[in-house]
Amino acid sequence: MDLTPIFLSLKLACITTLILFVIGLPIAWWLSGRDSIPKLFIEAIITMPLVLPPSVLGFYLLLAFSPQNALGKWLQEHCDIRLVFSFEGLILASVIYSLPFMVSPVKSAFIHLPGSIKEASYTMGKSKFETLWYILLPNIKSSLLTAAVLTFAHTLGEFGVVLMIGGNIPGVTKVASIAIYDSVESMQYANANYYSLILFSITFIIVLAVFVFNRKSAKSPLE
Repeated sequence: MDLTPIFLSLKLACITTLILFVIGLPIAWWLSGRDSIPKLFIEAIITMPLVLPPSVLGFYLLLAFSPQNALGKWLQEHCDIRLVFSFEGLILASVIYSLPFMVSPVKSAFIHLPGSIKEASYTMGKSKFETLWYILLPNIKSSLLTAAVLTFAHTLGEFGVVLMIGGNIPGVTKVASIAIYDSVESMQYANANYYSLILFSITFIIVLAVFVFNRKSAKSPLE
């Protein structure tokens, strides 16, 4: 049994989660502030992957980054970057598609923190960055973990977007979800069951670990 699709899926999920953890926190913090028209517009765009069919997003990403179109042609000619049918393209597509799974829980956690926490920190002379890093983030660690797990699990099981932008190239873009589809299509149900069982087990263990962590954190005086 070829485990390469499983390793590719885990690699994709880990990289996507790490990237979104870095860029998602400041976005969520910014969105949790006062409402404005630009914020509502940006939040609507970020949230769209939650309701938009994956094939639609994948189709437009395929068009945008295709070498036959302006952006894809420019990237390939000037930066030597080809995002269509490549692992790098899978990463970019996964970051876009999984962004709301990182931003939404963290934004909600920021909103529900008492405003007195920030005010006390500013009164003590702490900067916005110091307040975020040393005061706010430690108080929402459960939400941070939940957001990371949701992002990881969602990326691990994504099918439509990765198929559209990455295709089905063994060892490059053929992740586990694509391997399951191929196995079912060719009536190799044993292979499909093998891949599905591995993904099911990984996801179950991760989610169970989050529940255990959150139950313990709920007993902490900070939570």
